[in-house]
Amino acid sequence: KTLAGDVFVSSACVAYLGAFTAPFRLEMVTKWVDLCRERGMVVSDPFSLVKTLATPVQMREWAIMTLPTDQMSLENAIMVSICTTPKSKRWPMMIDPQGQALKWISRMEAKSGLKTIKLSDQGYIRTLEQAIRNGTPVIIKDVGETLDPALEPILLKQVYTANGRTLINLGGPDNAIDYDPAFRFYITTKIANPKYLPDVCIKVTIVNFT
Repeated sequence: KTLAGDVFVSSACVAYLGAFTAPFRLEMVTKWVDLCRERGMVVSDPFSLVKTLATPVQMREWAIMTLPTDQMSLENAIMVSICTTPKSKRWPMMIDPQGQALKWISRMEAKSGLKTIKLSDQGYIRTLEQAIRNGTPVIIKDVGETLDPALEPILLKQVYTANGRTLINLGGPDNAIDYDPAFRFYITTKIANPKYLPDVCIKVTIVNFT
């Protein structure tokens, strides 16, 4: 009976609450659940994003990979995992002043050959190109409050098909490269309270690990 309501509220949590602190998330979820019940939609009491979208096996694996086991960290892991699925429209950008997200993702993606880069690295676009072709995960760490415009095709997932090949233009319209759907992209910042402009916010899902 509660499946539709729980999934509905969970979808709202993933779409809108990632950037906020635990108290604000709780306040908003409480209001959403009350509104759902007022309109006749049945939601679990108490509602839990973690119980709805995560399994005990997933949570155990995340803990082994050094993710803290508190409620907010588990919610963050759910959001990041959803954002890195092929059907997601936005990659995750993590507010990570203590480096928890970076450590967790580095452990989790190590077996897949994770590439860790900075925007200040020379030739980082070439590293990205190789990762996109090979389906290798990439994490860009320590970004500021602006992002390199060269990343826009990746952030907007401007992937298309031509002559039976799945392609993305990286570095200009004349630089089409093969796109492996196994590619995953993560971004972290150490800034505890970044002020991102709307043109950044609409291109990523911000997840707050503060």
